[in-house]
Amino acid sequence: MTMNMTTPLHAEAITGVILAGGRGSRMGGADKGLQNFNGVPLALHTLMRLSPQVGEIMVNANRNLAAYESFGVPVWPDSTGLGEYAGPLAGFMTALERCETPYLLTVPCDTPLFPADLVARMAAAFAREDADFAVAAAPEEDGQLRPQPVFCLMRIGMLESLMQFTQAGGRKIDAWTGQHKTVSVPFNAPGDDERAFFNANTLAELHQLESRLD
Repeated sequence: MTMNMTTPLHAEAITGVILAGGRGSRMGGADKGLQNFNGVPLALHTLMRLSPQVGEIMVNANRNLAAYESFGVPVWPDSTGLGEYAGPLAGFMTALERCETPYLLTVPCDTPLFPADLVARMAAAFAREDADFAVAAAPEEDGQLRPQPVFCLMRIGMLESLMQFTQAGGRKIDAWTGQHKTVSVPFNAPGDDERAFFNANTLAELHQLESRLD
């Protein structure tokens, strides 16, 4: 399917995947995507926030599959030969293998306040630059813009490249995207929520993020 890359991508052309396949080691081994955020499992909160922005949606999870399937979207465990819990790129690969639209967008399950216009802004930059990848960039506590590589928009044609990269031992997202034309999409405009890309790695951080919403 070819698209005119001078115009923004339509939401219907993009599948969103929620990455919930990690070990949750910094949460004491808890399944991070099933931890409650304001009374709703993190992954379900992410699903509700992402659904209006994309045409299709799926979840990448490696345990408690029935709980994730109860959200009503396809759930796919890592199907790669990268070994157990091989990191986000295993989820990227699984999603690329299952994706039925021309484009795939990845989001983590532990960053519940990501922007409501995330996909629109990433798709606009992707199309404008005729890129292979668009990666979000957000200010951290020191005010510096830093890449958020798990928020990544790509063509599904990148699967072969990813297979080659991982077969050679690669595991870092930015090392892979750096091999291709990647556009950085800043989320530091006036009015952007400075907490939008705050991710909760521990239960304490999750509770801290909840309290900041009060």
